[in-house]
Amino acid sequence: MKFILLSGGSGKRLWPLSNASRAKQFLKMLKNEDAELESMIQRVWRQLHCVQLAKDTHIVTNKAQVDIIQNQIGTRIPLIVEPERRDTFPAIALAASYLYSFAEVSLDEIICVLPVDAYVENRFFERMKEIEKTITESGANLALIGAYPSYPSEKYGYIVPVHHKSSEQMLPYMTVQKFIEKPCEEEAQKLIGQKALWNCGIFAFTLDYLLGLLADNGLPLQYEELVKRYMELPSNSFDYEVVEKAEHIVVIPYEGEWRDLGTWNTLTEKMDTYVIGKGVVSADSNNTHLINELEIPVAILGLSNIVVVSSPDGILVSDKSASPRMKEIMKNIGQRPMYEERRWGWYRVLDYKKFEDGNEVLTKRLKVLAGKNLSYQMHLKRKEVWTIISGEGEFILDGKWSRVKQGDVLQIPVGARHAAKATTDLELIEVQMGSELIEEDIVRLCMIWEEMEKSV
Repeated sequence: MKFILLSGGSGKRLWPLSNASRAKQFLKMLKNEDAELESMIQRVWRQLHCVQLAKDTHIVTNKAQVDIIQNQIGTRIPLIVEPERRDTFPAIALAASYLYSFAEVSLDEIICVLPVDAYVENRFFERMKEIEKTITESGANLALIGAYPSYPSEKYGYIVPVHHKSSEQMLPYMTVQKFIEKPCEEEAQKLIGQKALWNCGIFAFTLDYLLGLLADNGLPLQYEELVKRYMELPSNSFDYEVVEKAEHIVVIPYEGEWRDLGTWNTLTEKMDTYVIGKGVVSADSNNTHLINELEIPVAILGLSNIVVVSSPDGILVSDKSASPRMKEIMKNIGQRPMYEERRWGWYRVLDYKKFEDGNEVLTKRLKVLAGKNLSYQMHLKRKEVWTIISGEGEFILDGKWSRVKQGDVLQIPVGARHAAKATTDLELIEVQMGSELIEEDIVRLCMIWEEMEKSV
């Protein structure tokens, strides 16, 4: 059995920490066994390792998230990168084509798709090991996993199973009758009475089944051809495009904790501390959380059941019950990410200004982790000035190598080829000046430092 881990998302539900490149699964808000903060993707990847499933897992993501995935869980993780951001059906279809074309996976192989942001115990993944046997014995097109609800939630979808005769009750799976998407509380209570399950977003099928659906729609099965025609795939969810149309679906019930930590009210339920970052929450503020990424302190006095979040992207003050409306409020607000994690470290935008003549100035603070390096690159529309504020490293400018340390100021003209490597953690202030200050104005010439050194 092969596993596909879906890592996407627009980064709007958990604004202002999440953005287009740092979606909710990358926020380090949960504590691991060593009491260190980890993100959802770090947690699920650790759990997959614990149950020996990581070696059979590929992660499907978009270009904007490649660097942060490599930063958080390593550069050797097998990634399948979408040519452009779409929905879950195109992403899963692309992954299936990749496994068929390059991984030489058999058409009879069971493929199991799982989200990257579910909060579950390790035994949830042990339960997933039963999927292969379930599909074989049931002959179903699809197998799902459903969790027994702990309360009548309006935030989750429900799977309604067929009520078997008593002689069939011993089967480890149930046939799916229908799906109900995010019912009201009263209807959710009735569904629980019908022994409905929360839909955990797990899909399993044979590779042959999904490739057959692509062929039926006149789409290529070979990965390279499918990439070229990716725009032709319906930009729909896998639920809508495949699950709702499948003839025979079974569900494996799971009795244990399962949560979708997609909003501030659900995420804070799983946080082990009320304050992250600089700040204080008064003793008479009940069930109130503060998450502060800024260098200035934040104080909350006498306010209960709220969440306050501050980051370079913005500030949120919300009643917890209102936090699910975040995505709706943010849909018409667009801005460049002010904080990003990269394979080499991170950067934070400190200041931005656009002048009447069209020129712009952008100031960033960057941290390059020891042993990591920036790519050998050039810019066509801007010049840069770097001021080293801490650490030591190496610097290449138009083929000339030098050492850099705290206090050094480096001038990088428009079109100059440049790169840096950190000997120790290297922090610098970067001031960009030009006509268009966007991440797309980067021409990467080389990524590997040893190859850069050969040309010096």
